[in-house]
Amino acid sequence: MSRIEQLLQQIRQLEEELLLELNQRSQVIGFTIKGKRVEFERSIRLAHKRLKYGIWRWLFGIRPINIITAPIIYAMIVPLVLIDVLVSFYQYTCFPIYGISRVKRDHYIVFDRHHLSFLNIFERLHCLYCSYGNGVVAYIREILARTEQYFCPIKHARKVLGTHERYYQFIEYGDATDYHQRLQQFRKNLAKEE
Repeated sequence: MSRIEQLLQQIRQLEEELLLELNQRSQVIGFTIKGKRVEFERSIRLAHKRLKYGIWRWLFGIRPINIITAPIIYAMIVPLVLIDVLVSFYQYTCFPIYGISRVKRDHYIVFDRHHLSFLNIFERLHCLYCSYGNGVVAYIREILARTEQYFCPIKHARKVLGTHERYYQFIEYGDATDYHQRLQQFRKNLAKEE
């Protein structure tokens, strides 16, 4: 096993430990997840309702610049929806042709924060927007990562910031040894994924 593979394995183990720790923290906060639904203990639900800012209190507490820039921020929903539709269409039409397993959209775009009873309607809208926007970007990133793995699983010569998880397993820049055989293996691996 190469040093990179060892480090990737350590990262995966740390991610699993982090998930366990986060799950334990959710028990301390007092909620459980049943299917796609989150349920809080009764005492927590009551506390949340007491902590909720009413609409008028919230409106008078925000900076005027936030209200002025809101149309600019929320206008981004148009390109987000458009790219979501286009990339989903691309995936559903092309991935089966190439034998690439599809990315499950609902693993990336998750709506649950708007159910928090301590949020008012505007805060819930903000949470819906951010959940959708960040979820779409993560969803698209995974689709493009699988595309890159299929067509060009080669690292760049220069360091690239914000690379996807698959990138570290790609072929080193300039390493032509058995390139086409390794490319076929990368492609076979894509077909096996969930």
